[in-house]
Amino acid sequence: MPELPEVETIVRAIKPELIGRTVLSADVLWARTVATSSANKFKESIRGQRVVDVARRAKYLDIILKNHHLLIHLRMSGDIIIRRKNEAPEKHDRLILHLSSGKKLAFNDTRKFGRVWLTDQPETVLGRLGPEPLGSDFTPDWLYENLRKRKRQLKPLLLDQTFLAGVGNIYADESLHLAKLHPLGLSNAVTKKQAEALCEAIRSILREGIRRNGSSIDWVYRGGDYQNHFRVYDREGKPCPVCGTKIQKLTVGQRGTHVCPKCQRLR
Repeated sequence: MPELPEVETIVRAIKPELIGRTVLSADVLWARTVATSSANKFKESIRGQRVVDVARRAKYLDIILKNHHLLIHLRMSGDIIIRRKNEAPEKHDRLILHLSSGKKLAFNDTRKFGRVWLTDQPETVLGRLGPEPLGSDFTPDWLYENLRKRKRQLKPLLLDQTFLAGVGNIYADESLHLAKLHPLGLSNAVTKKQAEALCEAIRSILREGIRRNGSSIDWVYRGGDYQNHFRVYDREGKPCPVCGTKIQKLTVGQRGTHVCPKCQRLR
């Protein structure tokens, strides 16, 4: 699933193509892609709307229109592609927006898990999300206080989007390794110094992921090269870049998890 760096990369790529453009029409090629209304209502409501801005909230793309927000969650296999007007739809295209620029935006989603919301109240979709890890609300003090309030294993808590928005499997593993914290460690046992290290690690890892245009590790997301710089993720049996110990793969909260048993001792 694309995580914060991948979604941020997509936002930055499509933003110049969309701002100031008007949606002339929409093709809904798989009705269940639209989460907020019928396909016909969606097409009627979005027609003629101008794109004001393109942003990101957690793992959601937020295409801000004159009267609505078009929220897109890519889920497992979604992708956003800008195509020329005369290009034919591809097999797994689920939604196409025809733009006044003569181009079109296609939402392509092989597994059909992705969804779009056209709403004038974006908080109905985004309201339960936790703070942005690259935002001003995410501080070492906030993290320490909120870790201490809970008694949960660290990795599942970091993946909980109501706790912290945008972090997924890859960047949780990478951040915990950089902070020298074990994914099975309990949140209420984290010291203030460890919380400071984890806060900085999350920010550092995500910024580096964005700088490298995200991670390309399968057929879903293309273009990034952060996968060539992983510390532990997907490196089972390979040496830890810090101490040389072989990386182990665990299952934590039903998710494959990579850890250095020496750098990230479970205490």
